[in-house]
Amino acid sequence: MLKSRIILFVVAIALVAVFFSLPKVVVDNENDSIDGRSEPIETNSSTNGNSTESSTATMSGSHGGNIPADVKRDIERLRNSFMVAESQENSVIFADSLASMFKELNRLDSAAKYVELSTEDNEIIGNAYYEAFSFAADVDKAKGLAVKTREYLQKVLDNNPSNNSAKIKLAMTYVSSENPMKGISMLLEVVEEDPYNEEALFNLGILSIQSGQFNKAIERFEKLLKNHPENIQAEFYLALSFMNNGQKAKARTLFSEIKNKSNDEQLLAAVDSYLNELK
Repeated sequence: MLKSRIILFVVAIALVAVFFSLPKVVVDNENDSIDGRSEPIETNSSTNGNSTESSTATMSGSHGGNIPADVKRDIERLRNSFMVAESQENSVIFADSLASMFKELNRLDSAAKYVELSTEDNEIIGNAYYEAFSFAADVDKAKGLAVKTREYLQKVLDNNPSNNSAKIKLAMTYVSSENPMKGISMLLEVVEEDPYNEEALFNLGILSIQSGQFNKAIERFEKLLKNHPENIQAEFYLALSFMNNGQKAKARTLFSEIKNKSNDEQLLAAVDSYLNELK
């Protein structure tokens, strides 16, 4: 009944990863080029000491809508300029522009690859791969993106063990791996150090919903909202937890409050759906 809808909300940890905005995109298919042919882009140099000397990135119109012809031309122009750039400075500029364009097109794995070529900042690169991982619709692709995320964010933690933002993202890549308890343990470590950490509490709350531990989910979201009352998504999942825990009156109250606070059509559609079930 409600369980199938919950699974849709938490599949691939998509909502967990981007808890400040509802998901609306997926990663692109790296095996397709602009016109749909298989055509990887080979680059002959790296601007990042942490990356290999060659990297591939392609474009696809198969996900997130077709790319307008004029945008395709702009991408081809930038890509060609990037491939023949005579200086590292120019290569970085073109890679950064390509990363921005791919992100706007919701081709997040392509964007991450060009971010990797445009900066030496491990956290920026790791965050780009984490965003792509978070929205990956294909399990095998998500695994590969998780590995890239860990490659860079682990370096961030090695240099700064107190960087909880990097630790939380790293944890979430493990939650969806063959070793989920490692990720959960990392999240609990963050909460032990920072009891009201918004991102860690949200992720733990979602994972509690996913495992059917609605009492624990209620505890997490209530604690989060105590210090972050503006987090409407946490309020939504608290209402959902109440609903699945048999506390329908509390769920109705919260869902009704959300309708008066949010303008997000996707969120409001979900709220209306649940309110209809609670009648």
